[in-house]
Amino acid sequence: MPLNFKKIENKWQKIWKEEQFFKTRDEGKNKKNFMLLTEFPYPSGNLHIGHWYAFAVPDIFARYLRMNNKNVMYPIGFDAFGLPAENAAIKRGINPRKWTEKNISFMTKQLNNMGAAFDWNRKVSTIDPEYYKWTQWIFLQMFKKNLAYRTKTFVNWCPKDKTVLANEQVVNGRCERCGALVVQKEFEQWMLRITKYADRLIDDIEKLDWPETTKLAQKNWIGRSQGINFKEKVKDLNIEFEVYDSIPQTFLAQTFTVIAPEHPLVEKLIIGTEYEKPVREFVEKIKQKKAADKFEIEKESEGIFTGRYVDNPFGTGDFPIWVASYVVADYGTGIVNCSAHDERDFAFAKKYDIPLKIAMLPSDKIMAEKVKNFEECYLDPNGILQKPAEVRGMNWTEARKPVIEYIENKGFGKRTTHYRLRDWVISRQRYWGVPIPVIHCEKCGYVPVPEKNLPVELPKLKDFLPTGEGKSPLAKAKKWVDVDCPKCKGKARRETDTMDTFVDSSWYFIRYTDPKNKNKFADRKKMKKWLPVPLYIGGAEHNTMHLLYSRFFTKVLYDLKLAHFNEPFVSRRNHGTILGPDGQKMSKSKGNVIDPDAEVKKYGADSVRMYLAFMGPYDQGGPWQFTGITGISRFLQRVFNISKNLSDKTDREIEKTLHQIIKKVGEDIESLRFNTAISGLMIFLNKAEKNSINKKTFEDFLKLLAPFAPHLSEEIWKTNLNNKKSIHIQPWPKYSNKMIAEENFELVIQINGKVRDKILAKKGVNQEQAEKLAVKSSKIKNIIAGRNIKKTIFVPDRLINIIL
Repeated sequence: MPLNFKKIENKWQKIWKEEQFFKTRDEGKNKKNFMLLTEFPYPSGNLHIGHWYAFAVPDIFARYLRMNNKNVMYPIGFDAFGLPAENAAIKRGINPRKWTEKNISFMTKQLNNMGAAFDWNRKVSTIDPEYYKWTQWIFLQMFKKNLAYRTKTFVNWCPKDKTVLANEQVVNGRCERCGALVVQKEFEQWMLRITKYADRLIDDIEKLDWPETTKLAQKNWIGRSQGINFKEKVKDLNIEFEVYDSIPQTFLAQTFTVIAPEHPLVEKLIIGTEYEKPVREFVEKIKQKKAADKFEIEKESEGIFTGRYVDNPFGTGDFPIWVASYVVADYGTGIVNCSAHDERDFAFAKKYDIPLKIAMLPSDKIMAEKVKNFEECYLDPNGILQKPAEVRGMNWTEARKPVIEYIENKGFGKRTTHYRLRDWVISRQRYWGVPIPVIHCEKCGYVPVPEKNLPVELPKLKDFLPTGEGKSPLAKAKKWVDVDCPKCKGKARRETDTMDTFVDSSWYFIRYTDPKNKNKFADRKKMKKWLPVPLYIGGAEHNTMHLLYSRFFTKVLYDLKLAHFNEPFVSRRNHGTILGPDGQKMSKSKGNVIDPDAEVKKYGADSVRMYLAFMGPYDQGGPWQFTGITGISRFLQRVFNISKNLSDKTDREIEKTLHQIIKKVGEDIESLRFNTAISGLMIFLNKAEKNSINKKTFEDFLKLLAPFAPHLSEEIWKTNLNNKKSIHIQPWPKYSNKMIAEENFELVIQINGKVRDKILAKKGVNQEQAEKLAVKSSKIKNIIAGRNIKKTIFVPDRLINIIL
């Protein structure tokens, strides 16, 4: 009879819920605590197959740890504020809270259908005032230490979503979420001083057990580089500026200066001159090309002369100042001195007939002549410096330190460290977010809301549409906005911006340790029992935002003596992506979206989660195959069938295979190689069906299967095998090294030192036995026919070398 997987799963999910089977206690008797963390979901309204991959597959590891005497916390929550919910609510004409809470309710049911060992008693939701009270409290601690501040700054503005975006939320000049072209606007904004932690964020990442790709992504985003800041003056204007150079060895070859089209200095250089109109037109043209996605910064270089010159302090002639399309405004100072020893600068100078100089040559004379004649750009770590005289003859690499010292001694510039990282703009001009707990008083300035008055709750608004003028919809809540100043008691106004939702998710893992605490964001003793997180599993898309911000928050809390650890996640593993059956990214337009609810209805949750674990390496993912999930469903049916047909004894070969897969499955799960672990289970079942297997051996096999197919395993364990206590609290089986030792080995046969054959032999054969086996081989017989064996060299359990 085909199994009714859904009926079995409903039965055990109901029992586990009633028994609060997965409720985590802060201390397990003689058990070590282990928080297995996965990224809490955004309540979009429906679980997709990616959610299953993110939560159901790590659940295998959580259950395995529990069976290995760990006190496991597998928490769950919802990252519930944000633009998608607000935009969806606007579209439907309902309040974002109503929309979000409805989605949370529905997705909770879907998550329960996975059969994952979530501890729902520790659920957190970022829209819960009891949660965001502590988000606001942490902000105030930063405010007290001048790590949170308000300033006027140019920001990324999304004209479609009508809000500010952090640099990390802009991809190729467009809003990461909606794809609209981002424009620069100047606003008063709340910022977090993440740049103060730039060095620690780079240096401390080395000791973490994280993927190298994630480490590199963070290093590149922080973008630390060391070089020289040249202080320079615009000729005939009372304007000074700095130019950053990360490779100053060839500074004496510099002949012109380029500035980014978006740089605010451009306007000051051209105003009131004949160049004003053409330069403005050029700047607008470049902006439009970037807006239309028709500009490739690496391939194209366009420019226009500003009519201005740098009063060059090096004594090598003044530098004409050009606006150049390839200069990036937010790297370094947005202004660059250029030379013949940079490919883009070289091409730009050739295009616009700007004079060039050289300061370095190759040792090869023919090549050197080409460089001298400016036939090609030359930059090589082994290039020989020609000037200044103090470093002449040194190669480019070894000249770096003395050149920097020369520049400093001459007073041309100072060594400095530059960062790509900018302070984090957290102000959002939208309704659905955490209110910033600050009050503005004309007399006292920005005053923190007293901690006793937290949380500052989000007011109910009928009209929460964004204004498009840079003001938050909260400005419309007059009764909420107008308050007395906590300091002078005069008239004041609440801050109406809300926080970037990445603030909410930067500390949620801490709240899991003490989610019901009304007096602290988390009790220190409870934090010590669980944190830092030993393993965090999530998507690679969070390499530079969520992971970086969580590290920043943790370091701040550590410095404030509010946390005992300065890195949040000891180990990090990124999961792959599930593709459609056509191998393409899933999308409704392609018609290749897999609905997990439909698959669960057809095959059951155990089949879905087990197939997801089997379809490929977890860090890679792969395409969904309908034949694959059918095969898993059949496999589970076969497991059930064999549980009804057990023998009184187990064949020795089966016993031996069991011990081999106990070792393999355990090691594979610990390395998150779930697919190869399942292969081991399949190998065992294939053999078990052809041989006799008793209850004890089958029970050990079933324990190995339990983390993968928790419902069916529990059903067989309790109903078919009549065990009283759950299979999920049984100890993980132990293997015998003696049993897993191979009885046979591959005997390598050499003739005069050359490998001629390989045959199977029993372990422990002596030299005489090995020689008899070797000469029986047909290959060896043909070689030694008619010749004498002079001697044999024998290495036990490895090889025999016959000398003819």
